[in-house]
Order: sequence, then structure tokens, then C-alpha cells
Amino acid sequence: MLEIKIDNLTGEKVLQLIGEHLQGMAQNSPPESIHALNLEGLKKPDITFWSAWENEELLGCGALKELNEQHGEVKSMRTSSSHQRKGVARKMLQHIIKESKRRGYTSLSLETGSMEAFEPARKLYESFGFHYCPPFSDYKEDLNSVFMTLDL
Repeated sequence: MLEIKIDNLTGEKVLQLIGEHLQGMAQNSPPESIHALNLEGLKKPDITFWSAWENEELLGCGALKELNEQHGEVKSMRTSSSHQRKGVARKMLQHIIKESKRRGYTSLSLETGSMEAFEPARKLYESFGFHYCPPFSDYKEDLNSVFMTLDL
């Protein structure tokens, strides 16, 4: 049974997964196009970070950044490489959307890569009704990024 819980970003398994996430971004994106948050960034007060577990095994993670009282941003969605294609990201995204609605957000946005490596992520977001949009918040146009939003 998958359990999603707020995480304080101190456990070794979570730290390893964040490292895997950042390494994956570095392998698939030029440095100027990497928008993934490091550990320090994920610990900021405007970020809520969750980890997904099955017993003692870490399956994935995700975060929600509050941009303002009505707008949230999906951050740090990552499934452990040993648990991909098992529905972990889908469950995490459902959790983040539910929390966004609970907070009263009217929209939820995200940035992801435009390259082929990010196609599964884009397809997941599209399946939830996210649509492509111009850059939001502090983002700028970037050929290596796509921006998506969901009206809640």
C-alpha cells in the first residue's frame, strides 16, 4: 500500500532520490535550463515536500510550491528508477492536485523539459488536463522547457 507523507528531507533514502533527480536533470538538460530545486531550495517555507513509501521502500517524491494564494507549482516530481511505470507519479500528482484544491488554489502550473526524456512526464500531465501555457512566475522562454497549467 502506497503511503504519501510530508517529509523533512533528512532521511538517507530521500537524499539519494533528490540526488538521482538532480543528476537526471543534468544528464538531460543544459545547465541554464535546469529548474529543479536542490535540497536547500526544497526546504524553503513556501515548499511542501512529500515522499511516497511502500513499507520501508521509497518509491518517489513530489513537492508543491505556493506562488501566491491562488497559484501553486508542481516541483520535484520523481519516481525512483526501480519503481517507474507502476503508477507512483500518477498517485503523487493526484495528491498534489488534491492538496492544491484544499488550499483554495485556482491554478496549478509546472515547468518540465521539452526533450524526449521528458515525454512520459508531459503525457502524464496532459492526462490530468494540464495544457501548455506561456512561462509563469519567474520563468523565461526557453527552448528546453515547456510550461503547463491546470485550472482547478
